[in-house]
Amino acid sequence: MAVGIFFYSTKRRRATHVLPGETTVLRWKATKPGTFVYHCAPGGSMIPYHVIKGMNGAVVVLPRDGITDGRGNALSYDKMYYIGEQDFYVPKDKEGNYIKYEDAGEDFDDVMEVARKLIPTHEVFNGKVGALTGEGALKSKVGETVLFVHSQANRDCRPHLIGGHWNYSWEFGSFDDIPGRGHETSLVRGGSAGAFLYTFKQPGVYAYVNHNLIEATELGAVAHVIVDGEWNDDLMKQIKKGDVS
Repeated sequence: MAVGIFFYSTKRRRATHVLPGETTVLRWKATKPGTFVYHCAPGGSMIPYHVIKGMNGAVVVLPRDGITDGRGNALSYDKMYYIGEQDFYVPKDKEGNYIKYEDAGEDFDDVMEVARKLIPTHEVFNGKVGALTGEGALKSKVGETVLFVHSQANRDCRPHLIGGHWNYSWEFGSFDDIPGRGHETSLVRGGSAGAFLYTFKQPGVYAYVNHNLIEATELGAVAHVIVDGEWNDDLMKQIKKGDVS
């Protein structure tokens, strides 16, 4: 199977059409600051097949002078986390078990039959269910500012940090835009990546989800952010315990 980024120019396509066993090196100039999706595009039905097999990711191009609030004020962050959301379409046999295939590409017809129904069997972060929970959970501290970069090459998704509201959000991914402020849930359109800035104020385990909660809880689009630090009663405090009836 060919792997590469597809351009319509014949000359450019030869430069990016990489066949099995081949290696190529490209030099390209980043002309716009922001977050961008890239994906494999060998042509025809192989384009969606490669994309829903995970052949995609994101590029972050930071402004030379750093990100701002769009009003002349510089913004900073302590760490950046990348969340690549992926829809998978895994065929099942007549007994309802997922089918295993020995060779790459052997599943093409079966996968595309499932995919054409537009109902994913899995909707996951960073390649698999649970990749960003448990031992893979993201880490932060109270007072730290995190820049989350979220991409989806194929479907619209709704990044949401349960327990927090984005301080700043660039839904379209362009750092030239004036970011949104205080948004609860954002929309990342299929074929794009967005950036979201948040400063943690309380310790705990935060669930970061696609807020189509069916895709989060049933298909796997959930991550955890473990935040260490001292609890601030001024922000939140239990004043009465629940009564047992």
